[in-house]
Amino acid sequence: MRQQLIATPIGTLQLVCEKGVLIEINWDNKHRAAAEATHEDVELLALAAAEVAHFLNGEKCSFTVPIEPRGTAFQVSVWRELRNIPWGETRSYHDIACSLDKPSASRAVGAAIGRNPLPLVIPCHRVIGSNGSLTGFAGGLAIKRQLLLIESRQRGLSFR
Repeated sequence: MRQQLIATPIGTLQLVCEKGVLIEINWDNKHRAAAEATHEDVELLALAAAEVAHFLNGEKCSFTVPIEPRGTAFQVSVWRELRNIPWGETRSYHDIACSLDKPSASRAVGAAIGRNPLPLVIPCHRVIGSNGSLTGFAGGLAIKRQLLLIESRQRGLSFR
């Protein structure tokens, strides 16, 4: 595993790659031990860093950096579904569970979302409570609100 730290408006993020794919984006307080990027990793990590910056500036709605999220089959299915939530839109945990044909699995969906290794790229910030409330987010609710505001402003929407 190789890593690069990037300063962003939402804190210092750790980008972690391995074998030509991005495998993690870690929040300020969740950085893990990984070696510094080698020459082979520089291009991938530069692409990831640029895409994160453009995303946080509201200039980019999606990511092209190759990723490989690692988790159980269920977690990967949840994370795949999160990538289908359009920029500026939200879904509830129940919506995600239903889209996976598991309508009673809202809590399991929440647990999988809580283990998302690639926040921003896999947009777990777009998942809210069924009543429209902001709910748990590994980066903190203030950052979740900030991310939703970035997206809603670009679409001309308001978010409470």
